[in-house]
Amino acid sequence: MRKNILFIMCDQLRADYLSCYGHPFLETPNIDRLAERGVRFSNACCQAPLCGPSRASFYTGRYLSSHGAMANADPLKLGELSLGDYLQKINYRTVLVGKSEARANQDALARLQIDQRSNLGQRLAQGGFEHYEHFAGIYPDEIVPDDL
Repeated sequence: MRKNILFIMCDQLRADYLSCYGHPFLETPNIDRLAERGVRFSNACCQAPLCGPSRASFYTGRYLSSHGAMANADPLKLGELSLGDYLQKINYRTVLVGKSEARANQDALARLQIDQRSNLGQRLAQGGFEHYEHFAGIYPDEIVPDDL
């Protein structure tokens, strides 16, 4: 059976604040269970002090100087392949959930006449990962009166 792959990346979360890394009283039972059954990294390097470029380096395996995302709002180059692209080639489903900073170069999409709402456009807009939306079932129009 093929293994699932899950990366958990959080802003300002030190590994030693998780009980699977030995925190004396903070309990993270769900993450602990995942760590017991999977791979837990003990060393990591951050490629940038900003989260967006650092994530872009993680997704692409490349330095900032080659993938081009130097600031949080910078898109990846349109042809830049990511972890999502490579995993999809071997038939994995790939999605980003939460804050990712992945975005497409809007000028390049327009120049190539790629509609961002198309399958290709959505994949490029997600940095090579599949388009994914999660709805929790609670929407503002259901809980906020119409007269507000």
